[in-house]
Amino acid sequence: MKRNIYRKGAADFLKAAILPVLFTLAVMAMIMYGLRETENSSKSEAVRILEDSIRRAVVMSYAVEGRYPESISYIEQVYKVHIDWSRYIVHYQIFASNLMPDIMVIEK
Repeated sequence: MKRNIYRKGAADFLKAAILPVLFTLAVMAMIMYGLRETENSSKSEAVRILEDSIRRAVVMSYAVEGRYPESISYIEQVYKVHIDWSRYIVHYQIFASNLMPDIMVIEK
């Protein structure tokens, strides 16, 4: 009896059909994970940059005026630091005019 070399069994079909699909899904999952991690890293970097620019403006104010600014609005007006209030919460607490204020930026 001759065997048909073109006829494949069910196991061969599953290997040929399922393995490429699983491989494609795994690659797509890795890409999605990488994009999500990149987005999270970008957001945390934006928060750090805003906090650093506020801190630099505060130090510059102390160097030029001899005192730390009393409010965050003063920093925005005089030193032109742009704060997107719809995206960030800025905690700015000053204790005395000669002590560095407590500055914290949190993403909403």
